[in-house]
Amino acid sequence: MEYVAALAGLAVVHLLAVASPGPSTVLVIQTAAVSGRRAGLLAAFAMMLGALAWAAAALYGLQILFARFEWLYVAFRIGGAIYLFYLAFMLLCHAGAPLPEADPSVGRAGAGQGFVKALLLQLSNPKVMVFMGSIFVSLLPAQPPAWMDATVLAIVAINEFCWFALLALLFSGQTARAFYQRTKLWLDRFMGGALALLGLKLALDR
Repeated sequence: MEYVAALAGLAVVHLLAVASPGPSTVLVIQTAAVSGRRAGLLAAFAMMLGALAWAAAALYGLQILFARFEWLYVAFRIGGAIYLFYLAFMLLCHAGAPLPEADPSVGRAGAGQGFVKALLLQLSNPKVMVFMGSIFVSLLPAQPPAWMDATVLAIVAINEFCWFALLALLFSGQTARAFYQRTKLWLDRFMGGALALLGLKLALDR
């Protein structure tokens, strides 16, 4: 019963964290609105893969390595900030460009690009691992059985994919796409500015 309560608490806290607005939210929404449902779902899958990598790292001690070699954590953090600045720059540069028409061949290319962008974004932010490490320490027993580690990873995968897939489905619909097309200039500027601010926050936070 103790293990079930711990896992339930972990699932709720992690889902709340996943649902909080951040660069991942911005990227999935923008990918789904511009490149369509397939691209949005692939971006959601990439977010899940990246989160699983950080969750496994937190479970198996990478956080200790970052604590011992602070320069390694700083390098990850600065690299992640630079990548966010790059995404912000690309959004701002193309804010005035028209939304491309739906085309299956373009859609496949956009889906692949969305997957790579999302995976790089998730893997370039070590704060994901630090957060997961902190909630694992807070909510899980000191010496959990092996099956519990597998369950934790399953919870992370389900929460990440379901939330970002929901965003992808919502923002790839015709209504959302039409709205995005009408307001693309200002939405891209807003999202680009938000990504730049989040990159600055990632660079400065310790």
